[in-house]
Amino acid sequence: MRFRCLAAVCLPVVVACAGAGPAATVEPPPPAAPLEATSLLGAPLVRPPLPEEFRRQQEELLAAARAELEAAPGSVDALIWVARRTAYLGRFREAVELYGSVLAAHPDEPRLLRHRGHRHLTLRRLDLAVADLELAARLVEGESDRVEPDGLPNPAGIPTSTLHSNIWYHLGLAYYLRGELERTADAYQRCQQASRSTDMFIACTYWRYLALRRLGREAEAVKVLGPVRHELELLENHDYQRLLLLFKGDLSPDEELAAARERGGVGFATVAYGVGVWHLLAGQADEARRIFEEIVAAPDWPAFGHLAAEAELARSAAPRSQARLR
Repeated sequence: MRFRCLAAVCLPVVVACAGAGPAATVEPPPPAAPLEATSLLGAPLVRPPLPEEFRRQQEELLAAARAELEAAPGSVDALIWVARRTAYLGRFREAVELYGSVLAAHPDEPRLLRHRGHRHLTLRRLDLAVADLELAARLVEGESDRVEPDGLPNPAGIPTSTLHSNIWYHLGLAYYLRGELERTADAYQRCQQASRSTDMFIACTYWRYLALRRLGREAEAVKVLGPVRHELELLENHDYQRLLLLFKGDLSPDEELAAARERGGVGFATVAYGVGVWHLLAGQADEARRIFEEIVAAPDWPAFGHLAAEAELARSAAPRSQARLR
């Protein structure tokens, strides 16, 4: 993460007071992280800190992606990778601008719209995310699908999603965050249909289940849980699997939340949000709110569980006429 100083070199500040003995050296405060977004609750969201090894690795991968783009300046694929690598470094606004610069020349490229829509979500620009992802969905209608390579691969190195399933996944989430539950359920049904892996199917099933429960469509929700079992072999979406098993009655909300707290990170936001909704659907609104507040107080704001918790708290503070989720 780079920061600019007012001078070419940042030096300690030396302070000398008459009669006070040797001059004291005062280190300047660390520069503030750049503002990336504003939360749905109105709080500033600054560029998240990254583990040094991960940051160094991603800087190297970004440099390699830029070299490929320089070698093929008109390549949409090369630009997508530059923008994706930029976003992995927490520079989400810059990534959105990169996608936009190429969309000006390729306005009907669904991959650009899919990725920009994802990062609009990260930046809490829900309406812009919906606009991009709805257009992407229209553009791929009736077209053949393709596996999407992972920028942050799972341990097996096997991609689990496709262009179509990712469009519907992120569009469904945008609808969910806006409280449009009928659209959410429909989008995640489309996501399930487009899924080519158990991992993606389970991820889509999770959000579809939440939408159906909150719509009061209990019979459909129970049916959606049918294929979810302990023995399913997954590569990465184990948290969603366990949350669905929780809603199925096979796991304990307290135990899942405790384990997630111990792990921390994005997984905590994911699991804690699901446990919070479990309490909400059980009529325990105060406990749900405490969990949502705990998520929002954590630093992993790019996580979808964090974003969803913000939406819950923002909605609970809104006038009744504006609240669309149960």
